[in-house]
Amino acid sequence: MPLIAPILDDRRFEDLFAELRNRIPVYNPAWTDHLDSDPGITLLQLFAYLGEGLQFRFNQIPEATQIAFLRLLDLPMQPARPAQALVRFESKVANGVVLYGGDQVKAGKTLFTLTQDATVWPLDCVTVARRSLLSEEDLGDTAKVRGFIDALDAELGAAVQGSVDAVRLAQGEDRQVAPYDVLTLGSDGLSPPVDFSATVDGCVWIGILKNAGVIDDPLVDLKRVAGRPLALSLGFSPAAWYPDIDQVAACGAGDGPSLVWQASLAARRKDDSPDYLPLRVAGDTTAGFTRQGVVRLELPADLKPLGVPVAPLGLEGTGDFPPELDDDRADQLWFWLRVWRGDGSRIGEVQLLTLNAVTAEQSVAAAGELLGSGNGQPGQVFQLANAPVLRDARYPVRLQVEESGAWTDWTQVETLDASTDNDRHFALDAEAGTLRFGERVPQLGERLRVAGYRWGGGAAGNVPSAAIDKIGTTLAGPLPPEPLRRPGQVALKCRNPLPASGGADSESLEAALRRIPSELRRNHRAVARDDFAELAMQTPAVVLGRAECLPLFHAPSRRRKPGTGSVVVWPARDAQHPNAPLPDAWELTQVCGWLDRWRLVTTELYVIPPTYRRIALAVSVKVRDGYGLDAVRDWLDILLRQYLAPLPPYGPDGQGWPLGRRLLARELEGVAMQVEGVEYLAALRLDAARSDADGNVVWTATESLPIDDWEVPEVAGIVVVDEATTLPAPGVGLAPPLARPPVPVPALRDVC
Repeated sequence: MPLIAPILDDRRFEDLFAELRNRIPVYNPAWTDHLDSDPGITLLQLFAYLGEGLQFRFNQIPEATQIAFLRLLDLPMQPARPAQALVRFESKVANGVVLYGGDQVKAGKTLFTLTQDATVWPLDCVTVARRSLLSEEDLGDTAKVRGFIDALDAELGAAVQGSVDAVRLAQGEDRQVAPYDVLTLGSDGLSPPVDFSATVDGCVWIGILKNAGVIDDPLVDLKRVAGRPLALSLGFSPAAWYPDIDQVAACGAGDGPSLVWQASLAARRKDDSPDYLPLRVAGDTTAGFTRQGVVRLELPADLKPLGVPVAPLGLEGTGDFPPELDDDRADQLWFWLRVWRGDGSRIGEVQLLTLNAVTAEQSVAAAGELLGSGNGQPGQVFQLANAPVLRDARYPVRLQVEESGAWTDWTQVETLDASTDNDRHFALDAEAGTLRFGERVPQLGERLRVAGYRWGGGAAGNVPSAAIDKIGTTLAGPLPPEPLRRPGQVALKCRNPLPASGGADSESLEAALRRIPSELRRNHRAVARDDFAELAMQTPAVVLGRAECLPLFHAPSRRRKPGTGSVVVWPARDAQHPNAPLPDAWELTQVCGWLDRWRLVTTELYVIPPTYRRIALAVSVKVRDGYGLDAVRDWLDILLRQYLAPLPPYGPDGQGWPLGRRLLARELEGVAMQVEGVEYLAALRLDAARSDADGNVVWTATESLPIDDWEVPEVAGIVVVDEATTLPAPGVGLAPPLARPPVPVPALRDVC
């Protein structure tokens, strides 16, 4: 919306006069004549008239001045941000269905636009992880056997080379593995996540399945257009991972590791080992399987060699041979894909890996618009037909001005401060959907048009899983050659296996006004401590509840180091850890990428999660007469947890518990005494958790708990008893921290 000065007090003359007249019985009960003919009533009318003008002007001065500053400083309001979703398509057309970037899908009335081209084939996939069944002791014994085999091999030589190789293969060496079981990851996002970091070979195995009844022989049924490779679109989404301070990397460290892809061949090598064909990666938005996205793989032009190698008897699934499927999917298996990271790191937990997936964005592509004609005057503003406009380098607003009968392209810039009368520049107010110009403005009679842009966004796009289930009617690009067909002409189904995320509404006027001092101080760069914290709170696609900067703090070493800094962030909501919110790896990456744009080149920056010190409180109280212990216990629990909470509006000063602030037991006594119904505190004990040499958690009582600069307290439990009851021993009755966060299950209500 444009910056319009609000009406702070909408009371008019009649409202003020009625309020003054209603006070007459309070201050002068003897005054009973309230008619307009009374001189006193005339005076009240005069005061109401003067008060209306004064309050209108005085009450408008502060915010009107701030809005004027926003306009003067060229600080438009932040536009809405679009939600992102991973959409999986299904089709039974053997020829394949082509999708273009710009095609639309719908979740109810909410439109999503595909951001990539893809071809939907009647294929499916199954993802498998091979987990060793050997214990640590068994692995030690296996190492001894391997040493014996190597010694035997050296002593006997080639005479028994075949037997030694068979034993080595059975025992396992490098990627050759011994007894294992298979963990299967579903392609619908409903199965539990699978951890690929503990696999025996470090690989992710993806079996490509033929659609029964549609594809019998891929060489015959999969008809491709000449010159177009058969490309597979694999959608990937990692499981929610909450790294600690030791697992984060510096901002700008890189886009992630590379992936090595291979496809299995039906024929084996001369030594009976399986053979694999390297595949070309046409695109990877997952950054090496570190974030949600799509990987596009191009299969070879000749599909005949692809298949499942048959392993020798007794060696099925071992070594480099693919895993074995023991269900009906074994009959549909065409070939195997295997992938691993080129830098040797392991792929972690994965919640989704599916075929025929495309990334969709909650946006709409606007058609070309004719904006009108210029008048040659400064301060010209032209309104687009749709707002808010997406501020994305991928979808710029392409403005053209007709100059001397020819359409000339104008350049979009962030600010018009450096524009001269020779520069054809314009600035976009994305939230209001308006275009403004610098010193060079459209002259009288020059027509303006935009060739296209993207608009949309908002929190309404954060739809749940399976909500995107309809194909839109808008198609992008030319019709493909036969035999490929378009959506709407064929039976095509779609759904989003995971909820859409990242959508946010436009900035409110109050938030824009609060942004003025920080924008003035930063001047489009991050140098000071508050610069990093304020910019982190403005990270697109992430809703943070708090951000704090630790200058000169080197996160990996926990020491002060010149030229470094760390930003601690808390998410606004965390259903997995409601008492101790933690950002997941995706949120940390988003904040890190956003701050990397503003930091100085010489600054080494880390975005880290908060580190929590687990504490417990035991309180013995004397309850006043007329109050129940249960009610007092509940109020004490709520008040103490709010006082120690890390997020605003709680904490000692309403900004969350400060980083590194010492925790005192006597301070908490003062907080507890504020609860109504508490006559006095008989005792209050502060317990802190620490780990001993064996890794066991030990609780000890303390009167003062020092906290490091990067830490805040986490309340593990609060025990409240009456004064006649002895306080329990430290740590008794407290639940240990969860090893894996629980998964919230929504409850759907039936509406009559």
